[in-house]
Amino acid sequence: MNYENEHVEFKENVTSNINKEVVAFANTNGGMIRIGVDDNGNVVGLSDIDDSYTRITNIIRDSILPDITMFVQYKLNDNNTIDVIVYEGTSKPYFLKSNGMKPSGVFVRQGASSVPATWEQIRQFIKLSDDSSFESSRSLIQNLTFESAKIEFFNRGVSFSEDNFVSLGFYDSYKKLYKNLALLLSDQCLHSIKAAVFADSANTVFTDRKEFTGSLFKQLRDVYDYLMLNNHTVSVIHGLDRTDSIDYPPEAIREALLNAIIHRDYGYSGSIIININSEMMEFISLGGLPSGLTKTDIMSGISLPRNEKLASIFFRLKHIEAYGTGIRRIFELYRDSPKKPDIIVTDNTFKIVLPNMNRFAKEESSEYFAPLKADKPHLPAKLTKQMEAVVNYLEKHDSLTEDGLMELLGLKRTRSYLIIRKLIEMGMVDVKGRGKNKKYTLHR
Repeated sequence: MNYENEHVEFKENVTSNINKEVVAFANTNGGMIRIGVDDNGNVVGLSDIDDSYTRITNIIRDSILPDITMFVQYKLNDNNTIDVIVYEGTSKPYFLKSNGMKPSGVFVRQGASSVPATWEQIRQFIKLSDDSSFESSRSLIQNLTFESAKIEFFNRGVSFSEDNFVSLGFYDSYKKLYKNLALLLSDQCLHSIKAAVFADSANTVFTDRKEFTGSLFKQLRDVYDYLMLNNHTVSVIHGLDRTDSIDYPPEAIREALLNAIIHRDYGYSGSIIININSEMMEFISLGGLPSGLTKTDIMSGISLPRNEKLASIFFRLKHIEAYGTGIRRIFELYRDSPKKPDIIVTDNTFKIVLPNMNRFAKEESSEYFAPLKADKPHLPAKLTKQMEAVVNYLEKHDSLTEDGLMELLGLKRTRSYLIIRKLIEMGMVDVKGRGKNKKYTLHR
């Protein structure tokens, strides 16, 4: 007497659930389904073997994805039975078209039974079968919508339709399945960004926090708006003039956010983390650096996109101008700041830290360097190096304009004013005129 086992399944008649057994064998180590044989292995035969054969082939061809037909052979036996021989497939996971790529649609062979695969088994199938990047692998979710993507493409004047899904990298025309790139830009995107505002520099006391979900396009815009709400402006009034200075350059926020979204490793399920406190704004993305790159390479402008197709789409939509320029642009925006951005890299994370420019500009304005040079005993003991530079200049020249002051110090208007104002308060410098005619002279 024959018995069912991990490689053999008996079916007395042709039923629609034969596709489940085919899927299970193809996803495991292959096997054979003997049709016209009862559960005890006894031959009962099929009343119409030709009709049964036609029904079997139609079921297998029409109800299983990806196409499994090349891994299935049929043998019509003299005793009115049919052997369906299934080989292990190379495009796992195979699944029932009606149920999709989830446990209710993906089956594996376990002993003499065909059982639903676990989510972890499905992920491993995809990883081993595709042997490619996350964005090019098959999406676990196939019922995708693209409302946010349509709006983004329309606003950028770029065509977006199913006709160009293949060229964009959304869709596999052969297997007729969405890829993870499509999932990331779809309304069903599984990844998120978490942003939090803290009352302390150790980031332990929350004052606000929020999680952003949806298409990466929607997350980009929603998160940027949230960060700008937390990007405060400091106003300095001197005379009739008012100068506004923002905590963080908006372009630096934009570049750091785009870097986190485009270059993170989406193979990890965790969220991008953005922390904000009175001293800094930090962007933490998962994945570390791509293999072969170092922090020095990144600082030099070398770029190796982990998600090449995702980066290409953002480039096409003009969110990024050129690969490798974002980090350098951030540092250029902080050229006049006493506190520079920082990049911290570990095996699994990449962090960009943006200092609060107003916070550290204030700190520098109160920092002093002593003692000063012994050959200048006439100068007060508490004088910054930049203040000393102004005094040295005025000792050799009659006056200094505001534009000349900025050029001398290599600083922008607000920070230059803070330095000269301190010298005025100390009684070392006088100011004459207003507006464009304003000049600074050494107090005699």
